[in-house]
Amino acid sequence: MKTNIFRIAVLFLLLGTAATRQASADERQGSDRNLNKRVLFVLSEFGYWGEELIGPLEVLEKAGYRIDFATPKGTKPVALTPSMDPTFVDPPLGRTVTTPEMAEKVRRIEASTRLDKPVSLTAWLPSKPYFSSPKYLDDLFAYNAALDKAAGDIRKYDALVLVGGSGPILDMANNKRLHDLIRLFLKAGKPVAGECYGVAVLAFTRDEVTEKSIVYGKRVTGHPLAFDYNDGHGYMKINYGFQGAPYQLEFILKDAVGPDGQFIGNVGKKYSVIVDYPIITARTTGDSELCGQKLVEVLEHGLRRYGW
Repeated sequence: MKTNIFRIAVLFLLLGTAATRQASADERQGSDRNLNKRVLFVLSEFGYWGEELIGPLEVLEKAGYRIDFATPKGTKPVALTPSMDPTFVDPPLGRTVTTPEMAEKVRRIEASTRLDKPVSLTAWLPSKPYFSSPKYLDDLFAYNAALDKAAGDIRKYDALVLVGGSGPILDMANNKRLHDLIRLFLKAGKPVAGECYGVAVLAFTRDEVTEKSIVYGKRVTGHPLAFDYNDGHGYMKINYGFQGAPYQLEFILKDAVGPDGQFIGNVGKKYSVIVDYPIITARTTGDSELCGQKLVEVLEHGLRRYGW
């Protein structure tokens, strides 16, 4: 009898050890299976904020990632002039926000050829057909077939980064091709990071089935009311100064996350980066480097929650 009990105990011990080993192997495989060490950055053609490119770019490249760039129509993105000016005083904060070192880094990448030939979202991704099309179903079949092809294209990427600045308000926030791209990344189990007004793209991207924002039920940060300009909100390529941003992102995010989510502005705190996997959000300029660091931790160390 004692021998049988001993044998049973040994059997359970062996089974438990095997299960633990398998769970560890599954966990390692889950964390490694998408690591191609390549990330896609999407930038606006109407002005990105320099540090919001340089911050995550430097962190990811230091970690060994290759970076590809994309813009809505495939033309070179342009840095916003204040983001290259160390004397520019941010009105809501009442202080300069660009160091001389960062201004030089932004000027250097602007003068280089790195951003000269970005991927064109217009050429890469299909346009959703109008209901008024006389061959709507055929167009819809073609549209979905093109998305399936694009889903194959993104296998080479581990993550997507939406660079901030005022420009995303114009050509990224309500860009349906970009919405499709984000959904493809999420369906493939790949994280998506948004910075500053780049977070607006996430708010406006809807789940195809529920039609709720993809950040519904999530914790997110983004450009808060306390950081919004009252005047002087500008864009590259447009010789017109707006009174302020066309919308208040804090309110949009509070609505988008719904009753079970939360907007976390962290006003009064030096940094604000939120990870609610697979979404990573960064409040504004000073959070750019930390955003890159947390994305690396998500990709390589299984980070799933941070900042809340």
